[in-house]
Amino acid sequence: MDEKKKNIIKDNLRTIISAILIAFFIRTFLLQPFTIPSGSMLPNLLVGDYLFVSKYSYGYSKYSIPFSPNIISGRLFGREPTRGDVAVFRLPKDTSIDYIKRIIGLPGDTVKVLKGVVYVNNRPLDQSLFETDYKYYKYYNPDKVLIESIEDKSYVTLNLDSESIGDNTGTYIVPKNHYFMMGDNRDNSLDSRFIEQVGYVPYENLIGRAEFLFFSSDRSIPLWKIWQWHKKYRLDRVFKKIR
Repeated sequence: MDEKKKNIIKDNLRTIISAILIAFFIRTFLLQPFTIPSGSMLPNLLVGDYLFVSKYSYGYSKYSIPFSPNIISGRLFGREPTRGDVAVFRLPKDTSIDYIKRIIGLPGDTVKVLKGVVYVNNRPLDQSLFETDYKYYKYYNPDKVLIESIEDKSYVTLNLDSESIGDNTGTYIVPKNHYFMMGDNRDNSLDSRFIEQVGYVPYENLIGRAEFLFFSSDRSIPLWKIWQWHKKYRLDRVFKKIR
């Protein structure tokens, strides 16, 4: 093999290795992509949404690194989440599974749900009807689409069934270094209300805060139906900030 070909191969290898290292750095320390597989965060996050999660928001744990090697104890450069954040985390019962929910309770908080209203530290979260013709909400009964507020954040929730199992709970006391998570689709979300399945989420399990969408695709429309691509790809959701 002549010297010119050797140099070309070396340059290509350098390029590939550099690209891998850059991608690893971005994914580990800056932004990681995730996709939404279920409707537990409706109406804010749709099935087929693709989003970026900021890894630096809460610092870094072993779950920040691909394959989760046990080389970090606790968190490095840890920052406290705030109530109302939408966060991706590893399911405590099976850390191979990623979940995305909203942080409702911080360590030491008491949380309960009474007739669909969430109480944090014995105070009900403000709720009001959300009147809109926004196309992603228009499929629901307007009386079931609510604006909920916690601290300085306001977001939309669904309460489709006023007597679901999660609408009336006991009182939860969030342990130290743990968080209480809930889905925005309150009647169709497996979250911290269900202790045996999810329960309280350890600080170490937090991967990052959901920041914005970068792509969205309606999976109910097959790819081969080219004439429906204008419906399949939700371009109006691209770069939408997650609230």
